[in-house]
Amino acid sequence: MTNKWAGRQSERGQGLVLGLLLGGTGQTKKKGREGLTDNLLDIDAYIEQAQEAERGKIHTIFLADALVTSDTAPKPGLEPVTLLSTLAAKTSRIGLIGSISTSFTEPYNLARQVLSLDHISKGRAGWNLVTSSAGEKNFGKALPAHDDRYAIAEEFAGVVQALWESWEPDAVSYDDNGRQVVDAGKVHRIDWNSRHFSVQGPLNVSRSPQDKPILAQAGSSAEGRQLGARVADVIFTTGLTETDPSIELYRDFKARASAYGRSPDSIKILPGVAPVIGSTDEEAKRFWRNVVDEIDFEEGRKSLASQFGGVDFEGIALDAEIPLDDLPQTADVQGRRSRFGVFRKLVESGKVRTVRDLIIYHSSGAGHWFPIGSVENIADQLQDRYERGATDGFNFLAFTLKYELGLSAVTDHLIPELQRRGIFHHDYRHETLRQNLGV
Repeated sequence: MTNKWAGRQSERGQGLVLGLLLGGTGQTKKKGREGLTDNLLDIDAYIEQAQEAERGKIHTIFLADALVTSDTAPKPGLEPVTLLSTLAAKTSRIGLIGSISTSFTEPYNLARQVLSLDHISKGRAGWNLVTSSAGEKNFGKALPAHDDRYAIAEEFAGVVQALWESWEPDAVSYDDNGRQVVDAGKVHRIDWNSRHFSVQGPLNVSRSPQDKPILAQAGSSAEGRQLGARVADVIFTTGLTETDPSIELYRDFKARASAYGRSPDSIKILPGVAPVIGSTDEEAKRFWRNVVDEIDFEEGRKSLASQFGGVDFEGIALDAEIPLDDLPQTADVQGRRSRFGVFRKLVESGKVRTVRDLIIYHSSGAGHWFPIGSVENIADQLQDRYERGATDGFNFLAFTLKYELGLSAVTDHLIPELQRRGIFHHDYRHETLRQNLGV
């Protein structure tokens, strides 16, 4: 088959930045065992995925987190920094970015944990800044309204970054006998005082091997965009199903960064994508039918409320149209506002009409873009969005990657195709995540 993109070099900088969201295990076959695993406590499965992603030269792992669990359908999981510390010892080049909430931790603890991970991994760590929409009953701490959470998060990020910079890069040295020497004059108190935080510092961990860990941010509401444009190195956005709105979102983030005096190139925009990949389009469609066939629609109905503004879908038939007039306006949602906005727009556009449609979208990509097709077809679509200025790269979501080929559909098939087109690197060029991301 003729590849219309073959040999073409990217006209945009370093090429695509690619990440992999590890929201759970099950995306690859376990070595030495048959079948797939859904054991969210199985460290061997996480290690296998991380090493597979590193073999594919993916820039970074993103680790999602859930601080609480459902009363009706509880699921176990692992705490992000503990898990990523293990993966740091089992990998050598791939980045390690963990989600940690600003709502239920303290800046000093977070700064210390992430910077420790950064030293353990020799400069490959990052923090995905998230605010929580639940957890107040578990942590015994009031949860502020949506806009207040983001105001607190901005102060929180400022404290963390000041702590990361409280040691000068050359504060620590070693004499000829290998003894550590610390220049106390190059270790500084930060004396941070703001509305929500009073932190003296300095941190008790020295400067990062990459100057400071990567700061990522996930959230596309107006408040989330402002925060990300001001402080983040990487923006993880919802992968919108249409290209033009993706271009608009990309330009908005870059313009906001410029307004804060930052270079637009200083942040990387990585929308989520959950591709369904086959050797042919027909095979990919068959894989997709398998995805839909395995959806538990009654369980899916129960999970919609947390993603859809608390709307109760229990009394609506699966094939009944969603009552748009009964849905709250996006600006009124206090939970996951940007994600709700994506789903509401799908309903408004008519692409999602019934509760069944909504559950399929939610179960398959959590609102993200899920293109279906052959390796070349998927590569065409990714390249088109990249070269039209809709993205700096993509964050692969594993919702659909556990079927058939597993993660190897990306690492063994899609990535080599992107490399042949000259839009993805063939190897890591640097030691640290910050350098490899080009930020």
